Amino acid sequence: MYPLIDDVGSFPLPKGVNREIFARAYMKTREYIINKQDPISDEFTQKNFCQVIVDSFRKKMECGLDVVNFPQQFDGLRQIGDAVHEAMTNGSFVVETSKAVLPEVYVLNKYAKELSEEFNKKILLRVCIFGPLEQYLHEVGTVAYPDVLDGFAETINRFAKNAILNSKYIETRVISIDEPSYGHTNLTATPELIVKTLKKAYDFHGPTRQIHLHFTSGIRNLLNVTGLDVLSFEYAASPRNISDVSPSMLNEADKQIRVGITRTDIDTIWTEVCEKRFEKPTSEQLVESVEIIRKRYITAKEKYGTHLTFIGPDCGLGSWPNQDVAALVLKRTVEATKMS
Repeated sequence: MYPLIDDVGSFPLPKGVNREIFARAYMKTREYIINKQDPISDEFTQKNFCQVIVDSFRKKMECGLDVVNFPQQFDGLRQIGDAVHEAMTNGSFVVETSKAVLPEVYVLNKYAKELSEEFNKKILLRVCIFGPLEQYLHEVGTVAYPDVLDGFAETINRFAKNAILNSKYIETRVISIDEPSYGHTNLTATPELIVKTLKKAYDFHGPTRQIHLHFTSGIRNLLNVTGLDVLSFEYAASPRNISDVSPSMLNEADKQIRVGITRTDIDTIWTEVCEKRFEKPTSEQLVESVEIIRKRYITAKEKYGTHLTFIGPDCGLGSWPNQDVAALVLKRTVEATKMS
């Protein structure tokens, strides 16, 4: 039995979609949801946000993923940050529950019946949210103030709870709190404060609770986070990461693992391909072969065994040239994992 195959989240906008118009439609959609109005009934938000999200999600589903992250095509830090800025005008870092909404999740829930019937299966959704540490670093800095971190953790928890769907057609199977700077940027918080902060963020039930990391230094602290189910790290572009996490560590902490087996660092990949005198790289040249991806999967599977419960690309695909080449990354990851 192979692990569940998911993706980290970000995905290119469809060809011809203007990013500024999309961002305006995103913000207007969020306003509609907060005010209990239907953004699908508005021509501007329906065309420039809702349909874009549904079409992009459909493109990802066609790749064969088991658990599909909503297409994160709006700035991930602003998803939470804009709401936090509103709260700050009232002297708080805690976003009101009614305003802790992810428009993508709302839209996909609205279209869940259509998508489920089209693909003849229940939609298993992955939701990614930049975590309290990442948001704090972006908004405040590296000096840790416990009360402020607590506020960010409560805000992330509210966004997570509001993103839990469970109906006949769609289920939020995974919520990932993404902490890409953890282990690299020197936040002055003690290990105990980091654990306390993340524990509060993960205080919800139902979906599998992942953390997505770029660096594995400091990962031992995360083994003490109650509520965290799955540690996720990059392996394809950062092979050393797999040496920092042993099966015995996972076993003792009762944690599982997600390993990134396909490179997504497109800027580096592009440079490497161009250095081979390919001035205009094709999709075939940019995306790793199934054989290369398969070797990484086998290595991860042999090391972690039943602790390896999720697999997928290293990171998001938002910076890739277009949706077709991004989809090819997903398709080859699926093929490499499921081939006999």
